[in-house]
Amino acid sequence: MTPSKSEIKLIRSLAKRRFREENGLFVVEGEKLVQEAIESGWDILEIFRMEEIGEVLMSRITLLSSPSPALAVIRIPEAISSLSPDNNNLSLALDSIKDPGNLGTIIRLSEWFGIDTIYCSENCVDIYNPKAVQSTMGAIFRSKVVYTDLSHLIKENEGKMPVYGTFMNGNNIYDQSLPKGALVVMGSESEGISPAVEALIHKRLAIPSFSLSEKSSESLNVAIATAVICSEFKRSSV
Repeated sequence: MTPSKSEIKLIRSLAKRRFREENGLFVVEGEKLVQEAIESGWDILEIFRMEEIGEVLMSRITLLSSPSPALAVIRIPEAISSLSPDNNNLSLALDSIKDPGNLGTIIRLSEWFGIDTIYCSENCVDIYNPKAVQSTMGAIFRSKVVYTDLSHLIKENEGKMPVYGTFMNGNNIYDQSLPKGALVVMGSESEGISPAVEALIHKRLAIPSFSLSEKSSESLNVAIATAVICSEFKRSSV
């Protein structure tokens, strides 16, 4: 099916959060992601394939730097408004993450480590941002992402499970005895964990640098740091 002018305009508008929210739609691109969407059972409004509509039209509807072989327009599912952390498993809370690639990568690696629920502060980047969607590599269709007030979430679950946070001046994670069940807060790329959430954290963790260079990086990318943190929690709980 060839997209009409109005459909092209609509699809292009979905690059912006405002129009995704107004229309309740988002876009996935690439054969693998489109197939993941089909298998997930999510509500797909339309699928466009380059072999059917041609490269020129595909170039007009793509939200990426270059057109993919397939593009699907999908209805955004009803948001999860409330979901308590599983006290016996690891859960992640993302505080003010701004980069869509980081968010998508964290969703992807969370699935790898068996974490199916990720809590995002209300000012985190939108998970349906095209770059975030692509970075999940399909994990978006199998993960629970809850946008919520993190301070309220922590207070509601006070005493039920320990709350960890990552800081430059935290305790060396490799020296800690880590539980199977916990809520781990990861802070924003530039400012870290917000003061309101920091005040509620029970235990502070840090990933030490082993660099031999005097000019080593000051910190890790938040997605990389999340992978290290998740790996150590899972290793310790085996």
